[in-house]
Amino acid sequence: MSLVLKRMRRVGIGRIVGLLLLVALLALRIWDPSPVEALRQKSFDVYQLLHPRAARQDLVAIVDVDERSLRALGQWPWPRTVMADMISKIVERGGTVIGFDVLFPEPDRSSPEVAAETFRGMDDATREKLRRLPGNDAVFADTIRKARVVLGQSGYRVSGTAAVARPAIQAGIAILGPDPRPSLVDFPHLLRNLPVLDEAAQGHGIFSIIPEQDGVIRRVPVVAVADGTIVPALSLEMLRVVKGSGAILIKTDASGVRSVGVDDLEIPTDGKGRVWIHFSPLNPGRYVSAIDLMQGRAPADSLAGRMVLIGTSAAGLLDLKITPTHPALPGVELHAQLLESALTGSTLSRPGYTAFIEVVLATLLSLTLIGLAPKVNAGTLFVLGGTTATVTLGVSWYCFSFLDLLIDYTFPLVSSLLVYTVLVCTNYATVSADRYRIRSAFSQYLSPDLVEQLAQSPEKLTLGGEQRELTVLFSDIRGFTAISESYKNDPQGLTALINRLFTPLTRDIMERRGTIDKYMGDAIMAFWNAPLDDLVHELNACEAACAMLDSLKALNEQRQRELSDDHPVPPLRIGIGLNTGLCVVGNFGSDLHFNYSVLGDTVNLASRLESLTKQYGVSIVIGDKTAQAVRTRFAVLEIDHLQVRGKREPERIFTILGRADVGASPDFAELNERNSAMLNAYRCREWSQALERILLCRELSNKFGLDEYYELYIHRIRHLIDTPLSSS
Repeated sequence: MSLVLKRMRRVGIGRIVGLLLLVALLALRIWDPSPVEALRQKSFDVYQLLHPRAARQDLVAIVDVDERSLRALGQWPWPRTVMADMISKIVERGGTVIGFDVLFPEPDRSSPEVAAETFRGMDDATREKLRRLPGNDAVFADTIRKARVVLGQSGYRVSGTAAVARPAIQAGIAILGPDPRPSLVDFPHLLRNLPVLDEAAQGHGIFSIIPEQDGVIRRVPVVAVADGTIVPALSLEMLRVVKGSGAILIKTDASGVRSVGVDDLEIPTDGKGRVWIHFSPLNPGRYVSAIDLMQGRAPADSLAGRMVLIGTSAAGLLDLKITPTHPALPGVELHAQLLESALTGSTLSRPGYTAFIEVVLATLLSLTLIGLAPKVNAGTLFVLGGTTATVTLGVSWYCFSFLDLLIDYTFPLVSSLLVYTVLVCTNYATVSADRYRIRSAFSQYLSPDLVEQLAQSPEKLTLGGEQRELTVLFSDIRGFTAISESYKNDPQGLTALINRLFTPLTRDIMERRGTIDKYMGDAIMAFWNAPLDDLVHELNACEAACAMLDSLKALNEQRQRELSDDHPVPPLRIGIGLNTGLCVVGNFGSDLHFNYSVLGDTVNLASRLESLTKQYGVSIVIGDKTAQAVRTRFAVLEIDHLQVRGKREPERIFTILGRADVGASPDFAELNERNSAMLNAYRCREWSQALERILLCRELSNKFGLDEYYELYIHRIRHLIDTPLSSS
């Protein structure tokens, strides 16, 4: 099994893990638990802070029961006659409709008839006069009847006042579509005002608001169910009254409520009939202090043409709410914000299809990352992820700023980020495993620099088997049998000697980008240009061969110094064969064990060339292709022709006598010329001339250690002269 194949499998595993994570995230989004919803809502809060709605002062006003008014008029609740006077003042100043964000469920305790029954020490005449006076609640009801007033109602979950709670007054509700009751916010109980007040009012609306799980109010129900009856919100009922409409239209579909409408005004809602408020900054200009109104100090036009809400900002009355833009907003401000948003058409909407868009977007982003992660580098993937994140944020922001549409960017981004993280971690594990395997597999026969280069760039590695041009080296110790015999009683000594020799020779190969194929007893096999490309593999191989001879010479000198001069040791000698050509390189072996190695005729010829070094009396024998590639960098001398199986023409073989400095010397140039003339005469069977040329070569051969080589040719020629038939 190749490393590349295993890496591909790991990439497949990374994609599978990414897909499984994506499926889990999509299931989580469909389930939509509280943490997911909270994250989404927090992202919308950021938008509200960055781009609040522009406030309007000409649509809605608030008569504020503030701290200053409480100090002047006394503690709450005030007498109903004061509230009646307040309605009259608002009507005089041009208020179009009045909505009470307060509740009057009990009789006024300061009413004259109550005083007549409860005051002590009062004479009967006075008590009777008090009884004849109209009650405060009746006065308040009469005033309500003369104006357009909407009274507030309160929904509650647990009944603590069942005795005074009564069924809701059936409002004018029209439904277009399925019954919305199962979807609406449901209050089991409804607390209403005194019957005399309810009967006088032109409208009744619920002002109860349920915050989100984090305590923040973002949505306000404009219709709800209370005591099993559909009731409008205070703000929606005020819109109905001011427009003179007889009914509120609720549009529904299979997912719940889509919108509510009054006359020509349609307000989009979520499936539960709640409106997302687009908050504006708190605007003190819309507030009129109740005491200023009552004492005539309020600006004359402060209420003219406006819808008026009566509520409180006093902290002691506990009607402060947390919103995305304010930590303690008066509850009455929420109704004012909703009215302004509805009248200006700037309420936010989040239709049911937005969740589908977000799921599709998350799927596309994640699938894109899963598909591209194995094909692009980390930098490109990071840029791609940043671009998609920017586009997603940009689209979401555009929808909020210009379309008043809430599109969640957190789920697509978080989903794709988690998938990206999984892919990165999987890729990191894959790369780490590949690097570990590469280091483990090649550290024994590649230099550390090459191993690290492979580990950092595994794409350069092809282990599945390929044909490529290599330079192959074989090296063997001369006379190893005799050496072994001398160590027959000391096998540890023989092992130490071999290791001592192979260590520098291996280093010479690895330092010149060579790959150690194997050690075979006293022989070393190595090759160049695999697994990493080496454009000058012939030069590196020949340089390694020369370095091996230098290391061998140094080792022999060291061994000689270690022993007494009285007991000289025979020097170690090696033969090296080099050949360049096409080979098949890859992992060879079985499923249980395999090695990275090479096969082919080039390898066989390199082994044969190494065996010829002893016959020709030289240390290095190289093939023709190797010689042609390095002849300008080394002192290369042709030594013979060799018939190779599968080739019609014989293979020329050469030896290396030194590096470039030797090749540039006059002695080598002269020797090369004489040697070429000798070989030409020999191949032309001009024996006498060949012998003469050999004598000329031997004048220089001592400098290059070629005595055995020329002695071989002398014996060949004499043999051919003595046995001419064998030369035919």
